[in-house]
Amino acid sequence: MFLGDDLLAWLLLALGGALLVGNVMAIVRPPERPQAEGDLDRAPLARSMLMAAIGLVGAVWGLATLVL
Repeated sequence: MFLGDDLLAWLLLALGGALLVGNVMAIVRPPERPQAEGDLDRAPLARSMLMAAIGLVGAVWGLATLVL
């Protein structure tokens, strides 16, 4: 089996980490200008923080599963 018995933990770590990093980067470094009409100037702060927190929980859970 690919990556052994820990495939789900690896996927959880990867997806949680990507969710965390992507949302934090959207808050810290928004695009310089909107690409198309109707795009927002900045990411919504509350939603981005909530999604980053969910990503953090997922990444920590996946890492704890792999370590323990």
